[in-house]
Amino acid sequence: MSEKARGWVDPVMRIGYGARAIVYVIVGGLALYAAVTGGEAQGTTDALADLRGKTWGIAVILISAVGLFAYAFRRMVDAALDLDDYGGGIKGAVARGGLVVTGLIHGAIGVSIAGLALGSSDGGEGGGTQKVVAYIMSMPYGFLLVGLVGLATIGAGGYYAWKGIAERYKRHIRVTPTARTLDPVLKFGCIAMGLVIAVIGVSIVYAATQTDPGSAAGIGEALGQIRSFPFGRFLMAVVALGLIAFAVENAVEAVYRIVPRYTGPDVKTMAQWARRKASMS
Repeated sequence: MSEKARGWVDPVMRIGYGARAIVYVIVGGLALYAAVTGGEAQGTTDALADLRGKTWGIAVILISAVGLFAYAFRRMVDAALDLDDYGGGIKGAVARGGLVVTGLIHGAIGVSIAGLALGSSDGGEGGGTQKVVAYIMSMPYGFLLVGLVGLATIGAGGYYAWKGIAERYKRHIRVTPTARTLDPVLKFGCIAMGLVIAVIGVSIVYAATQTDPGSAAGIGEALGQIRSFPFGRFLMAVVALGLIAFAVENAVEAVYRIVPRYTGPDVKTMAQWARRKASMS
């Protein structure tokens, strides 16, 4: 099955990353505008909802939804076929489990965004997060499960930040002059996204301790919490620029990302180029 997947997995992957780039450049751009003008930041679904009144808005929403479905599907296939060569053992299982979780999250966001194109006005992203938290909390020992979800989300935020700091994103990006030029932007984007996800995770843990689903945050609420810090508007502007940088990172992956399982030895990644450069210095 892995060989049969070879023909379609690459375009599906690129569509998915391209859609994420569209989504986060919109969210980051609107957040930056809010930081400059003193307005309220918006989450993923709310930001796209603002486009419904535009002539081209529905097309952008539909493209984003289809792309996020493609991204989610590709993550599931990646986990099943180990396209990124994580390997076996506990480390490989954890990595592939993370692919499933992120795939489900992006699939859920895709469903919400698709609803916008169909005229649904239900829930922004914060509302979606709160609904999921409320559902889990209604289960036996639900507050414990919500706490675990929050801790896992904080861990995911830490992973994104570490991915940027340790430059792990370079492992799967083909080295090109463009990718090398944009390298600082890619790094900044991963770190900023990690901060936003970690803030969301903290809000979910707090919701568990208070048994209050309304305390859980989406991206818009997370940006609002960052804004409440000292020098909050400045910090929100920096994080908003980081989300735009994360959009650039996704756009670079859409164009230059490799699939380790299918990529031949002649294709060099940014990580290989960096190691070679370090050895020569």
